Amino acid sequence: MGQVVAETGRAVLVTGASRGIGRTVALAFAARGDRVAVHHRASPDAAAAVLAELPGESHLAVQADLADAGAVREMVDRAAAALGGLDVLVNNAGVYTVHEITETSYEEWQRAWRQILDVNLVGAANTTWCAVRHMLDRGGGRIVNVSSRGAFRGEPRHPAYGASKAGLNAFGQSMARALAPYRIAVATVAPGYVETDMTNELLKPPRGAEIRAQSPFGRVARPEEVAAAVLYLASPEAEFVSGAILDVNGASYLRT
Repeated sequence: MGQVVAETGRAVLVTGASRGIGRTVALAFAARGDRVAVHHRASPDAAAAVLAELPGESHLAVQADLADAGAVREMVDRAAAALGGLDVLVNNAGVYTVHEITETSYEEWQRAWRQILDVNLVGAANTTWCAVRHMLDRGGGRIVNVSSRGAFRGEPRHPAYGASKAGLNAFGQSMARALAPYRIAVATVAPGYVETDMTNELLKPPRGAEIRAQSPFGRVARPEEVAAAVLYLASPEAEFVSGAILDVNGASYLRT
C-alpha cells in the first residue's frame, strides 16, 4: 500500500473514513473497483481495520488533523501520489459537540465555534483546494460534501455544527459554479440521523423512539443509504446534478 500503481477504477479520497458514514462510503467505492484513501485524524487502528475490510488492492490510510492546513495539503498530496491521481473527493469528516448558548461559558462557546468551523467548513474547503489541483491534471472529477439536515432546520444544542453545515452547502454550490468549466462536478448529500456508532447513545430509549418518530418511516437512515447517494453524486452520470443538495432524511424534514 502507498505506492503508485497502474490505474484500476477511480482514485477516491474519503475524509473521516475510519468509522460511521465515511467507513461505509469507503467500502462502497472499493466494492465498485475504485482505489480508496481512508482518511483519519487520530485513529490508525480503526483506519487499518477499514483497510482490511476493503475489497481489492492499492488502498491506503492517510492521516491529518483537518484543522491544520499544512497537514491537509500533505495528506491530499500523499493520497494522490499513492493512488496515481485523484478523481473523487468525499468531504465527510466532521465534529459535533454540545454547546447550548444558555449552558456554556464564553470560553467554551468560543472554543466550540473555532473547533467545529475549523474542521467542518474550513477543513473541507482546504481539502477541496488541494484535491482540485490533482483533478485539474485529470481533466475533471467529482466532489461530494456530506452536510446535514441540521443546516436547514437548525441545531439549538449544536449551533456551530448547524452553521458549519449550512456554510458547507453554500461552499459546495459556489464550487459547483466555479469548477464546472473544468469538468469537476460538486454536489452535497444532507442526511438526518444515521444509525452509526456515533449516534448509538442518542438512539437508545427513550430519546431514540422520539428521533425515529421524526420520520414517517419510523426509523433513521442506514449508512448504506447515505453511501448510495454519495456514489450516485460521484458517478459520471451525475455531472448535471452539480450544485444540488440531496436530502437523505426519510421525509423527517421537507423543504421547498
